[in-house]
Formats: sequence, C-alpha cells, structure tokens
Amino acid sequence: MELAIFILRLAIYILAFPIYLLNFLGLWSPICKKCFPYFLARFTVMYNEQMASKKRELFGNLQEFAGPSGKLSLLEVGCGTGANFRFYPPGCRVTCIDPNPNFEKFLIKSIAENRHLQFERFVIAAGENMHQVADGSVDVVVCTLVLCSVKNQEQILREVCRVLRPGGAFYFMDHVAAERSTWNSFWQQVLDPFWPLLFDGCSLTRESWKTLERAGFSKLKLQHIQAPLSWELVRPHIYGYAVK
Repeated sequence: MELAIFILRLAIYILAFPIYLLNFLGLWSPICKKCFPYFLARFTVMYNEQMASKKRELFGNLQEFAGPSGKLSLLEVGCGTGANFRFYPPGCRVTCIDPNPNFEKFLIKSIAENRHLQFERFVIAAGENMHQVADGSVDVVVCTLVLCSVKNQEQILREVCRVLRPGGAFYFMDHVAAERSTWNSFWQQVLDPFWPLLFDGCSLTRESWKTLERAGFSKLKLQHIQAPLSWELVRPHIYGYAVK
C-alpha cells in the first residue's frame, strides 16, 4: 500500500507541477487567499444543510456558559464567512478572528442576516497569536473546520485557554484522519500533500482529537462520527466541547 501511495502521489506532483511552481515562487498563496472565500461561501451552505442537526446539538448549551450579566461573550476563531452565526443564541456578543482579510465582505453579509447577534469586531489575526484579545475575557471560543488547517494546533489551544475565563468552554467541529487500513485513509494519504494548496492549508490526515486530549482542559466531551457529507474524504469528524 505504501508503494501505491508513493506512485499516486508522484503522479499528482507531475500533474500539479504548475501549481507547485507558483507556490515555490510565492505567487500561489495570494491567489488562493482571494479565491478561497468564494469557494467557502458555497461550501458552507452545503455543509450547514448536511450538518445542521449536529451543529444544533453542538451549540445547544452555549447559553449555559454565559457570564453573570446573562450575555454570552463568544470568540470565533477562523470565522470564515460566518456560517455558524445562525446557531448562536440571541443577544450573544460575537468577536471574530481570521487571518484572511478577504472574508470581511462575506462576514458583513452574514451579520446583516443574523440580527439576533451583537457583533463586536473582526480581528485579522492567526489563531496561534490572538494578542488583540485579553486574557480571560470570553465565555466561549468556537472553532469549526479550523484545526485541520492551522499551522500549530498546540499553540492555538494554548491561546484558547488564555483568552477563556475560568470555567469557559471551547467548542469544536472538524474533519479528521480516517481509520487506518480503510480506503478512505488510503486516499487521504495520497491527496494530503496536494490538498493544502487547494484548500488554504487544510490537511486530510490530522488526528486532532489527540491534541485536544493533551491540551489540559478540566473536562473534554468529544465524539467521533461519520458526517453525512457528500465528500467522503472529509466524512470522518470529531465534535464536542472542552471546559477550561
């Protein structure tokens, strides 16, 4: 199987050589950063339709983590187009962080469509360095379809713990590596070197649950599922929440 993976990867390298060359010259990333929000705007519509029940289940107890004022202070890391907004409780105060400034116009549209929320600000920053957000200042951090693409999962979880108040919660939902020795795992391994170039750093083979288990949360509720998605490669999912 390893030989087959090597041969197929080599074929992909040859076919995709122009993209690898553009990436080597530093020209591919700016193109991807501009185009990716348009792809994600379409993808998240499909994703929300197929994952709506799981998202409602995941975010169903968000309000339980509201502070003494009763208003929930929520930070979404890797907010993208704002696809999660409709699942947040009324009156929720939302701050968004994303390293790609090209998402801003999509966020503005989502904000206009979700008047039940109190939008505070959009911060252009990577999740690994959220220095613009004060220590212990938010009740909840949300991160969906982001751990698959961040450069350093351990660092982003350290930052999550820093900005969360004591007793605050981190909510996550992401696709992960398939079970070993399955055809899905085989094709994930074949495509993984090329996948990040097309999907803004996304990896198909991350075992993100292991990073969450090591992060030192006082409570971790995590489930593995086969998501009801059209793309079989990204059906293996984890979702849940962790309490600081």
